[in-house]
Amino acid sequence: MTQDRLHTTEHTLIAAAPPRALYELVADVTRWPAVFGPSVHVEHLDRGPREERFELWAMVGGGVTSWVSRRTLDPEVLRITFRQERSTPPIGAMGGEWVFRELPGGRTEVVLRHEFAAVDDDPATVAWIHRALDRNSAEELGVLGRIAEFGHPVEDVVFSFTDTVELPGRAADAYAFVNRADLWARRLPHVSRVRLDETVPGVQELEMDTVTADGSAHTTRSVRICRDGRWIAYKQHMTPKLLLGHSGLWTFTEADDGAGASVTARHTVVIDPAAVTGVLGEGATLAAARSYVRDALGRNSRSTLAHATAYAAGDHPATTAT
Repeated sequence: MTQDRLHTTEHTLIAAAPPRALYELVADVTRWPAVFGPSVHVEHLDRGPREERFELWAMVGGGVTSWVSRRTLDPEVLRITFRQERSTPPIGAMGGEWVFRELPGGRTEVVLRHEFAAVDDDPATVAWIHRALDRNSAEELGVLGRIAEFGHPVEDVVFSFTDTVELPGRAADAYAFVNRADLWARRLPHVSRVRLDETVPGVQELEMDTVTADGSAHTTRSVRICRDGRWIAYKQHMTPKLLLGHSGLWTFTEADDGAGASVTARHTVVIDPAAVTGVLGEGATLAAARSYVRDALGRNSRSTLAHATAYAAGDHPATTAT
């Protein structure tokens, strides 16, 4: 960043939670797509105990953009610094830091700073970046404080799980099945309605109605990133009442020896403790909610995996393979 093009922002939050809990929630970037509204997917490129490099896809200005960032983690002083290695125009460069300061009474001040440069330092672009940072930073800090103030260990509220199946056919065919979510209402028994838009290749907006084993119907809206037959990541913008956040990742892998393949469905969720009894009944616990979510989402994933497996095995009309 050149000094004459440097712009700064600072956003703060006072949370009724210890600084270590807040720091750890931010430090684990794999949780971000479920925790933070703008984040869609994270893919690590390098990862160590104090340094990491990753690509992050996020909603910015109404669309999906991505960039590569480097972060330095300092758990002793509770500071995380970051810098975009490759920014996306009109952002010319971006960096900053998270700082977690202990306050009296078990509270924490969280400070999120950004330093950025705009392409050509155009005033309209600078104003647009400021608005995007104001909106996203306020949203991220708000949900960070909400989760930390629940009073439960973070790992009890935010957690991940996976299901994997071996494929008798090609991973590419299973990828095609999951990619064509617009056909799921005809192909999957738990999906009753689908609307899919893909105005930008590889970026999909998906709305669908699903039915759980107990007969409950849910409408969800998601943005999906589809990449090179390797993976499909998604972030739900409209979640069932029990969840504050839900992100997922389908990974398609060919066997090293070329004999067979596998597909894995990974979910990361944020449970809303305040909604547990309203959804599951009086006396329901957070542990029961975790089990319910694992069972409901896992069942739907396993159903999709089973149908994708049949599709990869060749149990489909040739005209539907796209």
